[in-house]
Amino acid sequence: MPAVHTLLLEEALQDSPQTRSLLSVFEEDAGTLTDYTNQLLQSMQRVYGAQSEMGLATEQLSRQLLEYEKQNFALGKGDEEVIRTLQQFAETVGELNTLHSELATQMADRMIFPMIQFREKDLTEISTLREIFGIASDEHEAAMVKYSRLPKKKENEKVKAELVGEVAYSRRKQHQASMQYYCALNALQYRKRVAMLEPMLGYTQAQINFYKKGIDLVSKKMDSFLGSVSSMTQNIQAQLDSEAEAMRMTQRELLSMEDTVYMPDRDTAPVNRTLIQKAGYLNIRNKTGLVTTAWDRLYFFTQGGNLMCQPRGAVAGGMVLDLDNSSVMAVECEDRRYCFQITSPNGKTSMILQAESKREYEEWICTLNNISRQIYLTDNPEAVAIRLNQTAIQAVTPITSFEKRGEGSPNPDRAKPGGMQSSSGASQKTSSAAEPEDLIVPGTPIQFDIMLPASEFQDQNRAGGRRTNPFGETDDDCSPESDDSLLQQVFAVRFLGSMAVRSGQSQEVIYEAMRQVLAARAIHNIFRTTESHLMVTSSCLRLIDPQTQVTRIGFQLQEVTQFVAHQENGRLMGFVVEGRDWSKEGEEGEPSFSAFVFESNTEGEKICYTISLGKDIMEAKKDPEALVQLLKNKPLTNEGKFLLLDSETGSTANGGAPDEESEA
Repeated sequence: MPAVHTLLLEEALQDSPQTRSLLSVFEEDAGTLTDYTNQLLQSMQRVYGAQSEMGLATEQLSRQLLEYEKQNFALGKGDEEVIRTLQQFAETVGELNTLHSELATQMADRMIFPMIQFREKDLTEISTLREIFGIASDEHEAAMVKYSRLPKKKENEKVKAELVGEVAYSRRKQHQASMQYYCALNALQYRKRVAMLEPMLGYTQAQINFYKKGIDLVSKKMDSFLGSVSSMTQNIQAQLDSEAEAMRMTQRELLSMEDTVYMPDRDTAPVNRTLIQKAGYLNIRNKTGLVTTAWDRLYFFTQGGNLMCQPRGAVAGGMVLDLDNSSVMAVECEDRRYCFQITSPNGKTSMILQAESKREYEEWICTLNNISRQIYLTDNPEAVAIRLNQTAIQAVTPITSFEKRGEGSPNPDRAKPGGMQSSSGASQKTSSAAEPEDLIVPGTPIQFDIMLPASEFQDQNRAGGRRTNPFGETDDDCSPESDDSLLQQVFAVRFLGSMAVRSGQSQEVIYEAMRQVLAARAIHNIFRTTESHLMVTSSCLRLIDPQTQVTRIGFQLQEVTQFVAHQENGRLMGFVVEGRDWSKEGEEGEPSFSAFVFESNTEGEKICYTISLGKDIMEAKKDPEALVQLLKNKPLTNEGKFLLLDSETGSTANGGAPDEESEA
């Protein structure tokens, strides 16, 4: 150990400049020690604060581990094995918290307290003695100045004695202060060594005790437990690695697909027409004003017989529309593609939706039509939907012109169109209701449009010659020149389809024809129709092209055996026409019946009322008195020729409306 420098007490009385110079060195050393001690104490207090915070943190950690069992996870309650393991960890952390708290107490007693005591006792004493020594030195200097000024000629013994006594007193006081100051500075050289070592010794001993108790706690009590936890974490990590590798492979496989997957309306997969549930994003049109609309992109899905909607970010979806017995048809929007409309059975609620692609557009229409027929209520809805689709494909043959069907009986292997009703509407039928095969001729094709060749238009306009249609009807008595009826009413309609039926005296025949025509259009994606004018007179019905005023097809009113509007969708109406099948043996041929289905712009009941009125006028013509009585109840035009009825199209038979196309 090196020698310690000291101040000689013998030189304190003389107070020489050399002694003062050496004293300044000791004072500088004491100042440096004071600064370092303050910094060291701050570091020790930081360690103690961290250890105290460690105790509080471990206590909170132990409580939080016990809270895991009480958590209500969205995916289910926590794993029981994990809960038990965390509870054991919480107990161990609680014991470690006790050790941390004990370590913090030992740090406070063995490290912080000795350092504070050294600073407050030794360093503060040095500072105080320095001030006392300085005051004593100043007093001694002042007394010596007074003594030095005593006069040489006129000495005053009394004054001299007082000054001598004052000098002696101040010198003694300075001598005592300097010796105390020198002793404290000399002792500080030893105290600073102890002050630096004692706190660290206490800190180290406290840490050693902490580690010893920690080793006893962890090694002896937790070796087997930590081994089992390590094995469990390794197994979980292995499962994670396996799952991560599987996800990476799936990700690479998905990313290796063609770019067409990301492109809208580029899906090459075939359309599935047998779905009974579907989900996806659609755009819905909302009115924002009297004439303005806005489109919102929302997530739609079907649930049972309901159409549900769930905005992005919402917790659950809400019901939008009941799809049972609703009608779904494609519509034309000026600014959008792939739009379709859903209308409730009563016609009061409707909405227009837009699909992202053509495939989605067709699948949504087919799915909603399947749900509308309540297939989802059957025992095996998927099989029923597949069977109905196959039956419809076999039974429906789209024909674009009114060509006569080939002679001979239908293919016996072809499925019956009425079979579509047997499964979807079984819950609604009674035992006395007629079966579909009793209403519709099995195997008959459905004709979706009336398109006459140009030669037929020319022949009809020039000569008005006889024209034969597939069902035996003629229009030789329905020309404008020969029509002198009292009734002439025009309606804007769209022809949906026609098919042969067994009977012309039952309204059920028309209802079944409507159902099969709409189902066939949905299955075959035949949604576009052309608007025509249906003229009802007291002698005939004529379907007129609104642009060319050419009669597409006409029927004698006495040949119309039945007519009715749909019970739920009031815009649908149909009628049955009786004809003759000349291919059968006999001079007059056998009677045949054909059902025609139309969609009107307003209510089909108005058309049915007008047809009924025309039949009444036709019957009243046989009795002049009955005709006069009938005309008294109906107002006439100024010319006295036609009965006054509300015109739907705003034009008569001689006026034309522009040709409009819509989608059914």
